[in-house]
Amino acid sequence: WPRRNGTSGETIISNIYCWGLTMDENGSLYVTDVGKHEVRRYRKGESQGTVVAGGNGYGNRLDQLSRPRYVFVDRDHSVYVSDWDNHRVMKWMEGAKQGIVVAGGQGTGNGLT
Repeated sequence: WPRRNGTSGETIISNIYCWGLTMDENGSLYVTDVGKHEVRRYRKGESQGTVVAGGNGYGNRLDQLSRPRYVFVDRDHSVYVSDWDNHRVMKWMEGAKQGIVVAGGQGTGNGLT
């Protein structure tokens, strides 16, 4: 990932509607794709990446995301995603096929329930 000479870059990910990204301690890059409703992890040298959250189309099931925006990865490699249209934050543990709602999911508003 680092740019060595500071003057030229390289496109490693294309055809993506990226909103948020982060890196883990191993240098893997996590990218939200708002158009494909998924989060992918790219290890150094990869160009395709691996879906680590969502990837099952637009929707509100636990295995779906709806316009994911921001992403965070913890030390256990669990992925936290702001699931924009579902008004929730989802946690996807490493290797999980579906996520867990950790905040929200009750529609819009500012209530605490």
